[in-house]
Amino acid sequence: MTSTPTLRFYFDYISTNAYIAWRALPALAARTGVAIEPVPVLFAGLLASTGQLGPAEVPIKARWMWRNCLRKAAHLGIPLEQPRYHPFNPLLALRVSSLPMDADERRRVVTGLFDAVWVHRLHVSEPAVVAAIAGADRVAAAQAAAAKARLRAQTDAAIAAGVFGVPAMAVGDEVFWGYDDFPYLEEQLTGGDPLPSIADAGYARPAASARRRQAPS
Repeated sequence: MTSTPTLRFYFDYISTNAYIAWRALPALAARTGVAIEPVPVLFAGLLASTGQLGPAEVPIKARWMWRNCLRKAAHLGIPLEQPRYHPFNPLLALRVSSLPMDADERRRVVTGLFDAVWVHRLHVSEPAVVAAIAGADRVAAAQAAAAKARLRAQTDAAIAAGVFGVPAMAVGDEVFWGYDDFPYLEEQLTGGDPLPSIADAGYARPAASARRRQAPS
């Protein structure tokens, strides 16, 4: 019996493109038969690993990117509103999303938190907002040391896997970055990738940069 391939979806709620990609993933999964594994990571930690600035830190890029994302949303027919609070601290939402739960419940929580930011313009740094979506018990559990360590470990594992931004979609050793990479991701999932696999190509992944900014505790 053939096992279902798994696509790891690395995301942070702070990313407009991650929201768009999350909305577009169900259709891609239906076409390709892939299982989606959402993996919350701290975008600031990814940026720190390579010394990059985020789009919001480059005003001219931020203006371009917002219009670019509005176009994508219009083409996809999905709602997209400019957040009332951005940038914001995503740690609580990410830690809650990383807590142990079944796959259907995790999808519900992730969708609810993405919509809170990019549709309803809510502040997911506020415990009451997150509790209304995920439950007060999960907000409390997210304050525990284990929850904080889990998010750090997921971010470090993503960096080790070659993830440098969000959203990133990984199938085996192949990493695809951003919603704009969906056509190439689908080629990979359907056996149409024109490139040999990383292993067959003898590709050696470069070591992550030692430059790290201090992530919030």
